[in-house]
Amino acid sequence: MTFGGAYAVLAYMAQEAVQTHGWLDAGQMADGLGLAETTPGPLILVTQFVGFLAAFRFPEPFTPLIAGILGAGLATWMTFAPCFLWIFALAPWIERLEHARRLQAALSGVTAAVVGVIANLGLWFALHVLFDQTRRVQTGPLDLTLPLLAGFQPVALILAAVAAVALIRFRLGIMTVLAGAVAAGVALQAVA
Repeated sequence: MTFGGAYAVLAYMAQEAVQTHGWLDAGQMADGLGLAETTPGPLILVTQFVGFLAAFRFPEPFTPLIAGILGAGLATWMTFAPCFLWIFALAPWIERLEHARRLQAALSGVTAAVVGVIANLGLWFALHVLFDQTRRVQTGPLDLTLPLLAGFQPVALILAAVAAVALIRFRLGIMTVLAGAVAAGVALQAVA
């Protein structure tokens, strides 16, 4: 269950799926996040992608394809079922909850935390796109993923900067910028 939308849970899911459980590697998670950003409803696509790959990689007692389909289905069910349960259970009281001052203060705190979680997702995504090698450093309660400078990807940085300028300065549409970035990435990959 998440407050604040899909981005609040995506950073947590990326950390758990990649670092804790090893179901995907960082590149696959970045692919899933990139896939999700091409359509509305990114959370469901990422959860299905992670569910499919996790089950596909650890399929016993099924075949990998059957396990992957079951994993994607289970991830979809677990994404939607709790949300609908909360909606149906709380629907009669929603009007009252909107006017509860204590609840509004708590939700303001949640909103602030969600901003931090979204920033964490942006940093995680940037780290794994701009650097193809990272290392995990654990110091006391801190568990950090740090880039290895030898793995810096200047082409990724250039593509990101050009896309940012196209979006912010020239106000091009997201689909136009996305198509251009994909075309440039494919062209550069073919040349390399």
